[in-house]
Amino acid sequence: MFQALKGVDLDIAGGDFVAVMGPSGSGKSTTMNILGCLDVPSAGTFLFRGHHVETLDRDQRALLRRKYLGFVFQGFNLLSRTSALENVELPLLYRGDEKRARRAAAMASLDTVGLADWWDHTPAELSGGQQQRVAIARALVTNPDVLLADEPTGNLDSERSVEIMQLLTRLNAEQNITVLMVTHE
Repeated sequence: MFQALKGVDLDIAGGDFVAVMGPSGSGKSTTMNILGCLDVPSAGTFLFRGHHVETLDRDQRALLRRKYLGFVFQGFNLLSRTSALENVELPLLYRGDEKRARRAAAMASLDTVGLADWWDHTPAELSGGQQQRVAIARALVTNPDVLLADEPTGNLDSERSVEIMQLLTRLNAEQNITVLMVTHE
């Protein structure tokens, strides 16, 4: 059996800002998938919030993700025909929150990332940096303890990359959100 990770021992405390760095094929994505409770390790243990994740079934891991984790993807993964507000509301819709509460939380999250005035714009009407901030707002709308960001600046120019890194640093410092970021930089 191929082992993507071997001898990894991590201890990440609440409020940490951790960058998982390395070249392609070094196990960064595998690490993030395990830390994000998307995959389980084939050997060893993963303890998260008192739960041995490797013993949990798919539905139990989904509950951990929904309760504690927010995800930011390199490709943004925004729905192209929906507004920024509707994209940010999506996790709350899945959670079953009522419409008025969803709208208020989504607007507050857009405001946090500086996009409250852009709430009615679709992804095609936004710059790459704005799209990434919408994706971050969507990840934050559920008030996660941990934000997992997979190459959050990978599709952006250097100026937008700096903006996104400043935003993640601010969220970490001001809201004590644990940030786990994969990067090759």
